[in-house]
Amino acid sequence: MAYTEDRDYWFEGQGLWQHVPPDYWNDWGWQLKNRITSVEQLEQYMTLTDAERRGCEHANHKLALAITPYFFNLIDRDDPDCPIRRQVIPREEEMFVAPEEMLDSLGEDAHSPVPGIVHRYPDRVLFLVTDRCAAYCRYCTRSRLVSNAQDYNFHPEYEQGLRYIESHPEVRDVLLSGGDPLLLGDRKLDHLLSRLRAIKHVEFIRIGSRIPVFLPQRITPELCEIFRRHGPIWMSIHVNHPRECTAALRDACERLAFAGVPLGNQSVLLRGVNDDAEVMRALVHRLLRMRVRPYYLYACDLITGSAHFRADVRKGIEIMQSLRGHTTGYAVPQFVIDAPGGGGKVPINPDYVEKVTDTEIVFRNFEGRVFSYPLVPGKSVPAEAQPAFRP
Repeated sequence: MAYTEDRDYWFEGQGLWQHVPPDYWNDWGWQLKNRITSVEQLEQYMTLTDAERRGCEHANHKLALAITPYFFNLIDRDDPDCPIRRQVIPREEEMFVAPEEMLDSLGEDAHSPVPGIVHRYPDRVLFLVTDRCAAYCRYCTRSRLVSNAQDYNFHPEYEQGLRYIESHPEVRDVLLSGGDPLLLGDRKLDHLLSRLRAIKHVEFIRIGSRIPVFLPQRITPELCEIFRRHGPIWMSIHVNHPRECTAALRDACERLAFAGVPLGNQSVLLRGVNDDAEVMRALVHRLLRMRVRPYYLYACDLITGSAHFRADVRKGIEIMQSLRGHTTGYAVPQFVIDAPGGGGKVPINPDYVEKVTDTEIVFRNFEGRVFSYPLVPGKSVPAEAQPAFRP
């Protein structure tokens, strides 16, 4: 995969929907109503591969097909390997389940004391507030739940979830997710944030959302005012490829940032999408230019039907080595594996440590040069462990 970063290019325009009045195009309700949700609609605009057509026929049994017109414009319809296309158009490989794959790969159900609450870490909870998204990522960790294609029958229990948080003073951090919380209407979201802010021991409210990426029209002045009023509300968006960094996304991130919303990004390492050092470097640079701090790079979870998406973890380590020391530290995310079965996020780092003794730690820098650092004050460092380079 070759990728050349174009620092000045930001996709703009309505593409296939040039005939639509801008007032409609920029209305998030119009975008939702006009999503592409069937193989027949897809074939009006593009030629599907046989693998994609068979995937679409199976989609409603695993994870619904839905793509906003805005995001569909980013697809290269002439390239079957387009990294945007791979993320949102079903493929027949989703029907194949490898032995290591699981329906609930992160063990969330086992850590759910009440419906909609996942309490895995001591001081924080995940609050699932909807099962709907603006568009559906084909590698979705919660494909068992999201879109209800698998009859999971999830219905958010807001009051029960809020009562659980109120009754657990150790919970200082609440992450709203789903589905996508920003699909909730302004009034409902305002009420939910008000209730959480009223809980004295809740110090930190976060939202995980791909709405700014799939549906930047949702980031309205009214929504930003809600965030400003209840802030700081921290938000993690989900961008996987630099082509997703459009002018519309840049402007949405700017509106959020000016409303006092700190922004981070969570990417998933995906085969054929971003498992390439140059692609990842272009992505993190564009994110910083949009006021978004790269936060996590996840290894793809072991969700059923995900084998064709899972990139080699060693490639992820190689990408991290290509970033550390070769670009600003703000641009370097933390590479993690969310441990299968519910073990939580585990950092996976390149091995920079050569050895640790009673008196020193010996390590390599990003250039491969060896240095030592004394562990005990006043103890000399053995000659053979002296740094190969001193500034």
